[in-house]
Amino acid sequence: MTDRYLSVDQVAELLGTTARFPRRLIEERRIRYVKVGRHVRIPESAVVEFIQSRTVEPLRRPRSRWGRAA
Repeated sequence: MTDRYLSVDQVAELLGTTARFPRRLIEERRIRYVKVGRHVRIPESAVVEFIQSRTVEPLRRPRSRWGRAA
């Protein structure tokens, strides 16, 4: 077991959001989590997967030989 388990506040800090956002992800079951008694912990790998699955790559358009028209 090498995965680090993060609290809701730690995940919020990592994502740059308030604690409300990770709590909503948990409530809507959009992210994996573990219940330890009354505490909720989110595996670090689940946060990485969440970010990767929502990353939007830029479109790569072929550049015109002459550039943009004025």
